[in-house]
Amino acid sequence: MSKLNLKKSKELFRKAKRLMPGGVNSPVRAFRAVGGIPLFIQSAKGSKIYDVDGNEYIDYVLSWGPMILGHSHPAVIRALRKACERGTSYGAPTPLEVELAGMIRKAYPSMQVVRMVNSGTEATMSAIRAARGFTGRDRVMKFEGCYHGHADGLLVKAGSGAATFGVPDSPGVPRGYARNTITLPFNDLKAFRDACEKFGDNTACVIIEPVVGNSGCILPRPGFLEGIRKLTSEHGIVLIFDEVMTGFRVSYGGAQKAFGIKPDMTCLGKVIGGGLPVGAYGGRKEIMRMIAPDGPVYQAGTLSGNPLAMTAGIETLKILSRRETYRKLTAKSAALEDALKDAAGRAGVKTKFYRAGTMFCTYFTDKEVCNFTDAANTDTETFAKFFRKMLERGINLAPSAFEAGFMSLAHTQADINRTARAAYQSFKEIK
Repeated sequence: MSKLNLKKSKELFRKAKRLMPGGVNSPVRAFRAVGGIPLFIQSAKGSKIYDVDGNEYIDYVLSWGPMILGHSHPAVIRALRKACERGTSYGAPTPLEVELAGMIRKAYPSMQVVRMVNSGTEATMSAIRAARGFTGRDRVMKFEGCYHGHADGLLVKAGSGAATFGVPDSPGVPRGYARNTITLPFNDLKAFRDACEKFGDNTACVIIEPVVGNSGCILPRPGFLEGIRKLTSEHGIVLIFDEVMTGFRVSYGGAQKAFGIKPDMTCLGKVIGGGLPVGAYGGRKEIMRMIAPDGPVYQAGTLSGNPLAMTAGIETLKILSRRETYRKLTAKSAALEDALKDAAGRAGVKTKFYRAGTMFCTYFTDKEVCNFTDAANTDTETFAKFFRKMLERGINLAPSAFEAGFMSLAHTQADINRTARAAYQSFKEIK
């Protein structure tokens, strides 16, 4: 990042480290995985972000996914201005939350009843609580590399075997929480089948990212999700799709529509708030009617259904629901995929590129990446060099080899061409 003037960002980071853990409010923003200092962003518009030093970047992070229309979309901004004039929070029901819930249910028919929350973490932890209340069981199964927020019971890594009880993945997580969580390898249907035979009778739910977006972008093997759906049904286990990242990203109806799988529950976030803090969970009526005040499973939130988040979400989904929107998004995403593959090939660098709808990842390896272990064995040091070279050339990628990138409606062919030229030069320099 030597070519960038980051004087103001450096000073802000120095001050921030005295005030916040690591100088950031979310760990990956600290750039520990790629080196250097984080950019402090001043503004964003369309496909671009601008830091406090005046540098412009083509943005493929897009606030980690939600800015699918691009930054500061005029329709969203206009609607938010009007909403702000009516008040920012009421702590009471509004017509807006009813409208957005209806739009979500139309896009995701499996979500027969929907509850709004304020984040993806709230959505996943609440869905699991509902599943436990519905089944009367305690255990949860999850998969390595899938991130479901920072709730205690989900910050759990695999034990010594493929189907053993987990151990805490963070200090501060009691072992008692971890003992109720079983962690399995993604794309290993045999391991899941064995776990169901051993623990299925006391397992409340399985939670999974149908496309893993927190280890890069790992696609499910043919038959994997279908096998999980079949086995969970046989054992009376609630299947939860965590579509906080894949929702409206893989397709308008998410990964469940793209792969033809109907989960019992779904968690959403990011996109449905148009960039404002929001989340939602929903599913089969008989499960969701367990939630208070209909049932005994307690979950609440003062800012849930916040009118500003609902407004931004409604405007975003209006545009996404248009027939031509995903045709454009898919074409742009495919063009970027072709351009990056071509740049790596011409530069003689071994990479694997994976894409699901509008989310993607480039791994520095010549082997297929099918699970977290495969992703962890890729060349992360070379990725860090590539990241810094691209940033110097005005391309903003996720500051980790284990995070997905995203396409927006605002990206142009000129952006893609500039990205391809930057990638080719960066590939050559790190070879």
